[in-house]
Amino acid sequence: MQKKNQSLPASIIASLRQRKNRPGIAPAGENGRPNGTLVASYNVHKCVGVDGRFDPGRIGQVIREIAPDVIALQEADKRFGARHGLLDLARLKEETGLVPVPVESANAAAHGWHGNVVLFRQGLVRDVHQVSLPGLEPRGALVVDIDLESGAALRIVAAHLGLLRRSRSQQARMIIELMRSRDERPTLLLGDLNEWRLGGRSALSALDAAFGTMPLPVPSFPAGLPLLALDRIIANRPEILSDVAVHDTPLARVASDHLPIKAFVDPALAALPANGPDLMLIAAEPSSSGPAALRDRETPLPPPALPPGKRSKHGNRELVRKAGDQLKRAVKRTLRRPDGPTR
Repeated sequence: MQKKNQSLPASIIASLRQRKNRPGIAPAGENGRPNGTLVASYNVHKCVGVDGRFDPGRIGQVIREIAPDVIALQEADKRFGARHGLLDLARLKEETGLVPVPVESANAAAHGWHGNVVLFRQGLVRDVHQVSLPGLEPRGALVVDIDLESGAALRIVAAHLGLLRRSRSQQARMIIELMRSRDERPTLLLGDLNEWRLGGRSALSALDAAFGTMPLPVPSFPAGLPLLALDRIIANRPEILSDVAVHDTPLARVASDHLPIKAFVDPALAALPANGPDLMLIAAEPSSSGPAALRDRETPLPPPALPPGKRSKHGNRELVRKAGDQLKRAVKRTLRRPDGPTR
């Protein structure tokens, strides 16, 4: 495990040294699926691959490779403007059997909420809750209570956290507050959390209050040579979740700049209560608004306080741009090191 308070370059080097011995990497063509409910998270990078080509069909093929029961997607909609959805949901349903959790949106062409989409195979959606997360970037979380055909009764928190550490800390605390305001239920946090640090400097340390000690992260970014564990699957009841694995296949390495990650949930440990009502398990049909019983409730949040001189929109964009550039430079510097691996 990496040491606490590592710098980004040191974290990358440690990840490279541990790569061959790291557990949980699923090679192409792996046979024999364990029993359980397969959950996954995938940042689809607006369907643009590492070759610069926009190809939603490749994303659908990767999802079909994974064959999940539940999957959380990030960047499945355009980021700005009308936020049009980028996937062919009808084709995806035909090829994978997955349908999106219905959400309300001002734009009927959007797939999800701030680019977050939750797709599931078979079950009953009990509740959908959309949350605007604080920070300088437009970020959100989709909270879904779902009873699956396997018997697992889960709360899925699908999120994509910001590039700035301060924003990630605010967003993590908001997720904890949201969990505390709702009834207790086996909960999975899935998404691109944009945090590579471990220990006290990690912006995710705030999540310890609900999720306990963070499990060993599995690097999933960049897809061609994964060095950073930006994507996570975390459970508030660790015993229900298997080790997290990277879905590392030739197609996944090119379809997006992130590799998908996946894990199995033990449905017996996350089951419906024995005295619960009889339920007809159904798959929700794609909808722009969803039935009245599932209508979302967006949580309004005040804008975060910013230091003097950084309150303009231009200043906010500049901070985010610099954070992204810093991440890219650190990866490139490490790959150029003489003792670095050859691709």
